[in-house]
Amino acid sequence: MRRAATASADRQAFYDRIDGRNLSPLWERFGKLITPTPGTPCVPHRWSWSDVRSHLLEAGGLISAAEAERRVLILENPGLRGQSSITHSLFAGMQLVLPGEIAPCHRHAQSALRLILEGAGAYTSVDGEPVHMERGDFIITGSWCWHDHGNDTSDAVIWLDGLDIPMVRFFDASFAEKYGAEAFPRGRPSGDNLARFGANMRPAGHKHEPSYSPVFSYPYARSRDALETMRQTGELDPHHGLKMEYVNPVDGGSPLPTISTFIQLMPKGFHSAPYRSTDGTVFTVLEGRGETQVGDVTLTWEPGDVFVAPSWHALRHRPSEDSVLFSYSDQVVQKKLGLWREERGAG
Repeated sequence: MRRAATASADRQAFYDRIDGRNLSPLWERFGKLITPTPGTPCVPHRWSWSDVRSHLLEAGGLISAAEAERRVLILENPGLRGQSSITHSLFAGMQLVLPGEIAPCHRHAQSALRLILEGAGAYTSVDGEPVHMERGDFIITGSWCWHDHGNDTSDAVIWLDGLDIPMVRFFDASFAEKYGAEAFPRGRPSGDNLARFGANMRPAGHKHEPSYSPVFSYPYARSRDALETMRQTGELDPHHGLKMEYVNPVDGGSPLPTISTFIQLMPKGFHSAPYRSTDGTVFTVLEGRGETQVGDVTLTWEPGDVFVAPSWHALRHRPSEDSVLFSYSDQVVQKKLGLWREERGAG
């Protein structure tokens, strides 16, 4: 016993000495650094659309879009408070642009997606090409693209912002720049990107260098039609229902190099078999009502709600009516690094 006590005291004295040299013993931390299964401080959580919307509209009376740069309420994971993150690698927020407002032009190293949840006819402009927003539309802004948002309609527009802010922060690679005017000069007409790349064609001789998709608008009407056609002819995946992944039409990869995006249709009464994967996933309800069991937590949801499933938490979806979910995660990055893993359980 005395020998063990002496050894323990000698070790602690050693640890105290090397601490002053900015050194630490790996053997004291190994089990926390290299774990047998994924561990995350992220927790399952749901943000109610009605609750977030009411607070966002209240913010609209307190600060203008110009003052705020971007009038956004951050959806912050309860397990990551203070980090402006919904998962370890991703950001989520709700943005409001009121009638007559312009969210001023800027660009940044971070990649961004928008999922329109309320309003129609407002626009976002990417490098001078405007695209009008309709509910359910999925719109991207690639890294270092100039972009501004405007609302020429008589109604407020609200959308979900998803960005790779925590990932870029991890690499200490953030850059941002203001344009110096509210809007970037208009160049190509609205719809030009879809005409060039959205019809299973591309301009002859085109050489695409950016890592993001040249199609920056994925209209919900097209996505919904595709799901409905599949519903008539395809079999349901027992874990996802009917699930489609958005792609870059040039190379078949992800529209953004750091964020994977999906849309899925689950018919009324569908109960998914348990499924888990290493990518923490953010879901947004576009249609329907139901509940999802995330690990030991059951989250009920309805249109506009956002909920998060942390890494390696088993999912079971149970829609009470026909439902459509949009989701995004860092799966594309994990796959590139050879880290991504999934587990499909029996129903």
